Order: sequence, then C-alpha cells, then structure tokens
Amino acid sequence: MLPRRRAAALVAVLMAGAASLAGARAQEAAPPASPPEAAAPTPPAAAEAPVQATEPPAETAAPQAQPAEAPAQAAEASKPPLPDDPVAAAIATKLADSTVPLLRRFGRREREALQAFYALGAFKPVWITDGAWTDAAKAVIARLGAAGEDGLDPLDYPIPTLGIPTGSPADLAEADLKLSAAAALYARDARGGRIEPSRLSRLITPKLDLPSADAVLPRLAAAGPGANAVLQSYNPSQTGYLALKAKLAALRSQRPGGVPMVRLPKGPTLKPGMRDARVPLIRARFGLGPADDATAYDAAVAGAVERFQRERGLAATGILNPETVAALAGPSPGRQEADLLANMERWRWLPADLGKTHVWVNIPEYKVRVVSGTRVVDEARVIVGKPDSPTPVFSGEMTYAVVNPSWNVPPSILKNEFLPRLARDPTYAARLGYEVVRRGNGIAIRQPPGERNALGFIKFMFPNDHAVYLHDTPNRALFARSARALSHGCVRVDDPFRFAEVVLGPTWPTERLKRLIGKGERTVMLPEKLPVHLAYFTLVADEAGTLRQFDDLYGINARVKMALGLSNEPLPAPEVSRKPKVKPAPAHSPPPHAPAPVPHAPTREARAARTAPAPAREARPARVVAQAPRRTRPVATAGQAVVQPAPDYYAPAPAYAPAPAPASSRFGWW
Repeated sequence: MLPRRRAAALVAVLMAGAASLAGARAQEAAPPASPPEAAAPTPPAAAEAPVQATEPPAETAAPQAQPAEAPAQAAEASKPPLPDDPVAAAIATKLADSTVPLLRRFGRREREALQAFYALGAFKPVWITDGAWTDAAKAVIARLGAAGEDGLDPLDYPIPTLGIPTGSPADLAEADLKLSAAAALYARDARGGRIEPSRLSRLITPKLDLPSADAVLPRLAAAGPGANAVLQSYNPSQTGYLALKAKLAALRSQRPGGVPMVRLPKGPTLKPGMRDARVPLIRARFGLGPADDATAYDAAVAGAVERFQRERGLAATGILNPETVAALAGPSPGRQEADLLANMERWRWLPADLGKTHVWVNIPEYKVRVVSGTRVVDEARVIVGKPDSPTPVFSGEMTYAVVNPSWNVPPSILKNEFLPRLARDPTYAARLGYEVVRRGNGIAIRQPPGERNALGFIKFMFPNDHAVYLHDTPNRALFARSARALSHGCVRVDDPFRFAEVVLGPTWPTERLKRLIGKGERTVMLPEKLPVHLAYFTLVADEAGTLRQFDDLYGINARVKMALGLSNEPLPAPEVSRKPKVKPAPAHSPPPHAPAPVPHAPTREARAARTAPAPAREARPARVVAQAPRRTRPVATAGQAVVQPAPDYYAPAPAYAPAPAPASSRFGWW
C-alpha cells in the first residue's frame, strides 16, 4: 500500500491531468476566437484593477470551468433518442418519468419490468391500432371487468377510455400504459400478490410465483382474441378452488345487483382543488374519464360525489368526508361471502401444479390425504399443532422416511423441563429411558428408538425451515378426539404404516417395514420426491358440492379477511402458554426422588397436559448443546442397503415450539 502522502499526490496528479485533458477538448470544440481588433474594449474600471502575477489570463481560465459542466452534458447526450412515432415517444417519456402514476399498487419493480417490455418493441403501443383497441385489448378488458368472478376486485384494475380527453398522442400513450399495468397487476394478484403471507404470521411461508409484467404482457399481446383465457389462467385451477368459486357465484346470484363499491384507504377530507392518491379510485367508481392530473380532486369529481351524497341522504357538499367514504364502500359482504373470498385467496398461496401425486394436509380439518391425479388413494386422521405452537403453512418435498427414529429433545424442552429436573435428580432422564450426552459443560438429551419414543416407529421427512415433519406417535388414544390440535407443530399420523406403504411404493409393504422395528434406525428413500402441502382451509366443498366449515384454529382466516378489507371484526387473541408460578418450597418438602404429584385438572384436555408443580429451587443454567453426536444408520432403498450418515432433525425450533407443561414420569412430550 502506498504511503498516505504519496497516494494523495498521485490522486492530485491524476485529477490535474484529467482537468487538462477536458480543457483541451473543450478548446478544440469551441468556435475560433474573434480577431483582436474586433474584441470589445475593456472597461476602464477593469483596466485599472490590479492583477496578481499568478492569475491566469481570462482566455485560459474559462476552459477550467468546463469539467464541471461535462458530466451534465454527457448525461444529456447518453439519453436514447425518442422514437419518431409520436405515441411511442409519449410512451417512452411517461415510462422514463417515475412521477407519472400508473396504478396505485403498481410498484417500482413492476414499472421497470413494464419499461423493459415496451423497450423491446421500440415503445410502440401494444393495445391500440389506428386509435382503436385491438382484439387482444378487448379480450383483456373483458377479463378485467369480470375479475369479481374469481374473488378479485374489478376496481383494482380500472379500464382506460380511448379518446378522452382529446385522443392526442399523450392520451393514447396513457391509455395503452394503464391497460398494460392493469393486466400485469391482475396476473400478479391472481397468483397471490394482494397479500404478503409472511406478514400475517411468520409461520405462513409459501413460495409465491408472482409473474412480472414483461412475462405476462407478451403472452397476452400474442394471444389475440384468446387473451381473456390466457389472463384467466393465472387464477388457480384446482378442483377445490373451482368449487369455492361456484359457491361464490351461487351466493351472489341470490341477491339483487347493486352499484359498484370502492374501498378507499384512509386519508384526509378532500375538497375541490386538493390532490390525493385516492382520486383515481373515485373517478373509476363514478365512471369518469382520465384527467390531465389524475390525482386532482376537480369539479367533475366533486360534482359526482355531491350527486352520490344527495342519493344517499347525506349532506350534499361535494366534500369527501368520512361519512361519504363509508357510504362509497357500501355494505360489508356477508360472513359466508367473506369466508369464501378469504379461502379462495389462500388457494393462490399454493403452487399452480400440486404434483401428479402429492400429500395434502388440511390443518383445520385434522386430515391428511395422498392424492393421485384427482383420486384420493389414502386418508387418515392427524394431530396438528396447538394454537400456541401452530403447524406452519407451506409446501415442501418429502424425500425419505426413518424407521425406528430417535428423538433429540429440542432446546426449548431441554431448557425448561429437563434441566430443572436433572438439577434435582441426576437420574431423572435415565429413569425415563433418555440418554444424556455430555459435551464439556453442556448436555444434549436423546430418546433412543422404541415403543415409547415420542416419534413412534416411523417419521416422514420433507426438510424445511420450520423443522416439522409427519410422524407416528405412541399415544394413539388422542386420535379418538374430534379436536386434535395437540402437538408442538409437527403432524402426527393415525395409521403411519399404511401411509408409508402408499408414499414409499409397492417395494415397501407394511410387513416389510414392520420387520425393521427394533433393529436400529433405518432410512428409507422415496422412489421420487413427493410434494407435501400443509394447507389451511376453513371452507371445503365435498364431492357432492356441500360446503363444509371448520374452526379457524389459528385465526389465519380472520387475518386474511382483515387484510383484504372484508371484515372489521377484532382478531382472535392468540393463546399464550403461561409458565406455572413458582411457589416457595415448604420446610418439609418431599425428597427429590419422589414422583411429582399431578394437580387436579377440570377437563380431559387439561389432564392430558400433565401439569406438574415447578421445581422448589432454581437450577443453575447449563449450556445447551442443540445437537446430539452424529450417528450413521443404514439406508434402505428399493435395491440393496447401503450405509450413509443421516442428518439429525429436531422437533420444531423454540420459535415454533413454546415450552409445554412439565411432564411426569408416566408420560412423554409427543
């Protein structure tokens, strides 16, 4: 590295050289100087002013100012020339100006994709020929107008009007751009772009496939009259979605048609002469054409609002106040309609292709199904996460199963349950059949395979960020309950070996799998990856068309309705697991080896929680080792068996598995 002084001197030399080079180029580009006799005489005051010996002449000082102007000139020269066609030139100009609004939810990335699409076609209009809509444009407009059929809001996709106000190149350019933006936004919303699911809950993590404008618009423009069907195809096409869509149409057909509604975002009271981003929605609601300033609350908008106020019995002032905003929104949709719309929206969170054969878990229904094509080849009851430790909502791929799995106690249970008990009784884990693995000052606890293992005899792995999976359970009596939200987040399967025979294929019948029990951990690879969808639907239409409703276990349906503006009902308060209060130990406390008494519980559910009193004294915290020693286990395939190391998977991480109630020696944590 150069010394600081030498580096500074080098930078100064380089800058001086660059300035001299820029000055020389500016002199070459400047017009020739006038002859001396034609020069203007110097004013007397300037002639009498003293001049320093080091001051350069005026003729040489002027070029030194050119480098500051050079970047601006270079930037101006780097701009591509506008197209010769006036409409194309207007489109290029509007796209280059980020202050020109297109649609309310059309963001920066979508605008950049739109600009890239138009640039490929030299910014020529896509939907307009000879001042009229093309066949493809008419088909797109028809689909945007029917957006309500799929549970979308047609007011989100306003359709521009040609020839308003003047039919000038600028107006045609704006109409073409706004139709493109509306079509691209429709396709994005149809694939789930209206809501960011992870903002509703960190346990909702679907991978949305949101199409960009430069991917959607070429398909639509090339489809001609078939653009309607192409745009419609971005909506889900699964049987369950289509059944809800049919129910929505039947429900809406039972009520008379009304005036269109518009739900305006919160904002100030508007008076004529003000500007606001909500004005385009108001113009679309009353069928007003575009204006020079789309955000201006002008006389035309105020007049339409005044007429609406008069029709509704409000004070006809033309001022957009809170009462008028509420009236414009119209009556809220009925509860059943809102539930239908919210469930239809969650279908957009799923992949467009669920997989020819896939595993489908509907959490509120407590069911798992293996679906091949349109046929259900296996169905079983499941136990899902409790409200305070929910099963996450996402899609993954099952890759293998583990027979005779061991269970590594998650850090949350280790810290809150095992460590305090081990501090009182060092033999506590061993008496329950657990292995304690020591690493320096820390420990890890592992439950070896066996009939009392928390994971049962088999687990099905689809690696994911939530560390959840499907597995067996030794406590089969819980499957007799109608409400089975009892786990720490994983999904327990009622008949796991029948389920295994379906997902592992004909080479692994139940008899072969059961012969592996008691012979150590064995990994069985699936013949091919199997899509798994942990879904959340509170409304399901069965084969007969009957609509079945399930409890909103985790309040997800309520949150979706609120996010879509379909409900103002208060959200259900999440259940929070509470730690038992620590009471001071009595003077004659029982010996540490005595079994902890189980307090009285008023219900079977409470008895199943197996709550024990808190330890009498606080244990010294120990460092928790999150992973047990790595082991190898045989891997069985359709051919001969080989041996490979298998990763250790845990029950849900602490964020998804709040501390359960302490357990007695009679029960485990499954």
